[in-house]
Amino acid sequence: MNSIGSLLMNRRIAMGFIVALVLIGSGFAISFYSYTRYGDDTRQVRHTYEVIQVLDNILSLAKDVETSSRGYIITNDVSHLETYRTALRLLPEEIAKLRGLTIDNRVQIRRRFRLEKLINDKLAVTKSRLSTKLSDFKSSLINAESKRQMDLLRTHVALMVETEQTLMGVRIRQADRSYRNTLIIIAALSLLTFLTLIVLNRLLVQELTHRQQTEDQLRAYDTQLRGQIRQLEASNEELERFAFVASHDLQEPLRKIQSFANLITERYGNLFDADSLLFMGKISNSAERMSKLIKDLLNFSRISSHREEFEPVLLSDIVQRILDDQELRINGLNVQLEVSSLPVIEGIASQMDHLFNNLISNALKFIQPGVQPLLRIAVQAIDGECYSGLVPGRNYFEITIEDNGIGFEEKYLDHIFKVFQRLHSKSAFEGTGIGLAICKRVVMYHHGYITARSKPNAGTTFVVVLPESQSQQQYDRPTSETHSYPAG
Repeated sequence: MNSIGSLLMNRRIAMGFIVALVLIGSGFAISFYSYTRYGDDTRQVRHTYEVIQVLDNILSLAKDVETSSRGYIITNDVSHLETYRTALRLLPEEIAKLRGLTIDNRVQIRRRFRLEKLINDKLAVTKSRLSTKLSDFKSSLINAESKRQMDLLRTHVALMVETEQTLMGVRIRQADRSYRNTLIIIAALSLLTFLTLIVLNRLLVQELTHRQQTEDQLRAYDTQLRGQIRQLEASNEELERFAFVASHDLQEPLRKIQSFANLITERYGNLFDADSLLFMGKISNSAERMSKLIKDLLNFSRISSHREEFEPVLLSDIVQRILDDQELRINGLNVQLEVSSLPVIEGIASQMDHLFNNLISNALKFIQPGVQPLLRIAVQAIDGECYSGLVPGRNYFEITIEDNGIGFEEKYLDHIFKVFQRLHSKSAFEGTGIGLAICKRVVMYHHGYITARSKPNAGTTFVVVLPESQSQQQYDRPTSETHSYPAG
């Protein structure tokens, strides 16, 4: 008996749930229909207001025509014609508005035709009036005709306004009725919703129980995931340490290769033929490129493996020091320098040195033959909302490093910031293909943004956005991906 009673109760609950859903759905549909009707009625009321406003504007402009023409005839002052000319310019616009607003009303369409004729007659009389002197015997006849036309125009506009006001009354009553119906339906719908919530209480309790079980399972997964993340971080740290140590140990055999190659060339160079000297030169050059590559890899690894504290950094001092180091090269190339005063930011000085050294070296490297090189460094303060991935409301500095060098196609923008990615051969321009990857990592470490704008043979502008301070909670910081350049 208990089983039968429980089954019947479940069926009643299910049936009540279905009925409640049907009632709620019906209520929503009726409410939506009533709300739509109310919106239509409200738009019709606004439409009537607009028609009345346009009619008032037309009558006002006609009065301006009458007043200004009368003032001109009496005083012979040309300034009175300014209002007349303005009215002539605005009347066609207002008539066009009225034409569009009354297109759905046949009665008003016929009256609008009559109104347009009256306006044209009025303007014709006014034109004749302006060309007739006050002393002319025709002046009184024209003035009388002008007054008659104005009276007809006032009467006709009043008739059209009265028609619209009658329509407005009807539409306002319809809107009020739709509003009341909407309130009644919403009240009924609220009552149905309340009853439905009571019926669904038991189901919600069951759902909450199920969710609690799911949440407990998610906590277990979260604990497991955090452990895996810690293992991954430890593994990455070990890999970075291994890369650092391995790269450091590789410097010693390279130095020996360079030293012995130079000794052989110095001592026995007179015994070598041209091919032998070429081969020894290639050995030395390859060892030197390998040494530079290892140093760049060390710098790249050191950025993420060395955790230094952020401190105030004067960027002007760093850039000036780099320019002083490059002084001979800058003077030799006759570079045109334009460097703005750079701000103080919270960062790591050594990483800022890597960043600007690579960007300035790039600007001095990829120059166009026969063109005086240009290096322009500018800065402006911006808000984080200017770039995707930054924090809105935070203060940032946008620093641009611009040159007039060979440039590149922007379709390669997603390549230049990757390790070992080059757009030119080693024989054309020196480099290891790591410099811009270091720049990207430095900017990411400082929670900034980096990108570039360029065209072939039109120069390149690197844009570096750095926060003024790093005093920000970890959970507010964007992920590292958001600091990278836009792809293409």
